[in-house]
Amino acid sequence: MPSLKVLLSAEQIHNRITELGAEIDRDYPAGEPVYLIAVLKGAFIFMADLARAMKTPARIEFIGISSYGKGKTSSGQVQLTKDLDAPIEGHHVIIVEDILDTGITLNYLTKLMAQRKPKSLRIVALLDKPERRKSPVKADYVGFKIPDEFVVGYGLDYAEDYRNLKDVCVMGN
Repeated sequence: MPSLKVLLSAEQIHNRITELGAEIDRDYPAGEPVYLIAVLKGAFIFMADLARAMKTPARIEFIGISSYGKGKTSSGQVQLTKDLDAPIEGHHVIIVEDILDTGITLNYLTKLMAQRKPKSLRIVALLDKPERRKSPVKADYVGFKIPDEFVVGYGLDYAEDYRNLKDVCVMGN
């Protein structure tokens, strides 16, 4: 059984998401809905908490992208596993990602979403590992910059386990 060390507590995460919700509310016109598009599966918990932290009307969508498989490192190959259910043309869109790591997935996804002609397109990432970047992507909103460690919890998994942890934890051997 791998060891887990808390990197970010549930309270730290909650407080930062409240701040992110306020930042988003300041940046969008009152009354105009924003599509929050969660990248499955890891971002679903973050998106639910973020949507509740916002006063801006939020429409919820999901997209499935895979570049990891069951390993701890990106395969470099991006695959669309589930597409949106609603058109986003002419709407404000925020891609909601659990972790911005190599940037390969988000680079692919921002190009894909931009082709659909949204009114605006931004990225919010709970976690950012800037030193792992292989593809130039910058999130508009970042919860926490973290070191280059493998993390689980709060939606992030290792081989589909640990998503339900309330904290973000570093996974050891």
